[in-house]
Amino acid sequence: MNTTEPHKRLRELIRQLERKTGALSDSQMACCNITMAQCHALIEIGRAGHISLIELSEALGLENSTISRTVNHLVNAGVASRETDPANRRYVIISLTGDGRRMFDGIEAGMSLYYGQILRKIPIEKQEKVLSGIQILLDAFIALEEEKS
Repeated sequence: MNTTEPHKRLRELIRQLERKTGALSDSQMACCNITMAQCHALIEIGRAGHISLIELSEALGLENSTISRTVNHLVNAGVASRETDPANRRYVIISLTGDGRRMFDGIEAGMSLYYGQILRKIPIEKQEKVLSGIQILLDAFIALEEEKS
């Protein structure tokens, strides 16, 4: 699609990026025997150290019931644990088990390697421009989201 309308070009570029990153995610996560939703949850939990179901739901932009089912799968697989928050018994705190931490570390290492390889394909003098542009795009998505809520 070759168009001069910037909004159509933006949509097409994002569509292509979604396809490329989606294909990567599917192939990279297949070895872990978890779904993409479970992988995203595992990464959020791993990065946070421990997180409440509500915080996890907000971080992933998913309903509490969806997150609860996703976490149930992770707990049943032995990669996450769920405990009642001692400070507030209405909250459930999720953390990774040893196996979950190893899985998280493997995913993070694999993604760092892959995205490092991608960055090396961009001329060094343009790398910061690309990263800055992506940050501006992300900020625009967030600003639009905030306007709608």
